[in-house]
Amino acid sequence: MKELSLNVLDIAKNSVKAGATLIDISLVEVGSLLTMTITDNGCGMKPEVVETVMNPFYTTRTTRKVGMGVPLLMLAAEQTGGSVTIESRHEEEHPEDHGTVVTATFHTDHIDFTPIGDLVSTMETLIMGSPEIDFTFVHDMNGHRVELDTRQLREVLGEVPLDSYEIIQWIGDFLREQYQPN
Repeated sequence: MKELSLNVLDIAKNSVKAGATLIDISLVEVGSLLTMTITDNGCGMKPEVVETVMNPFYTTRTTRKVGMGVPLLMLAAEQTGGSVTIESRHEEEHPEDHGTVVTATFHTDHIDFTPIGDLVSTMETLIMGSPEIDFTFVHDMNGHRVELDTRQLREVLGEVPLDSYEIIQWIGDFLREQYQPN
């Protein structure tokens, strides 16, 4: 993928398919190390499935025979000297505490580092496509923090749906404003 924001979109959409009601997206930059973590409370995966997800020839999709999301994320991380880990707790084995955590590390000073891309559009797309799901988003750039929590928006908005045009536009403007230097 040309941008890490597309990897975020892909992994988060997998969380949606896994029945998550809360998806936490975190990007933390400290010096030249970027740690991207996506955590969900979806159904989780059994250990044998976690192993196969790293394989590009494994997919749960019926429209194609290969799944490239995680392998491409692994390639992007490993080509910078980073790594990807997946921890998951399946709902059958952990009925009260299940879900998946995907963590990727990147060395941003490496020549092969993939640009982060448009995280604002990624968040708009995720919320617009799954307005019933709660998302938290944090991007900490060496101390400059951008954040959004849809649970807080729901408290203020009440019954107004998050996927209404005005709300999506406000979310985009709110995030873009936070990205502006002070």
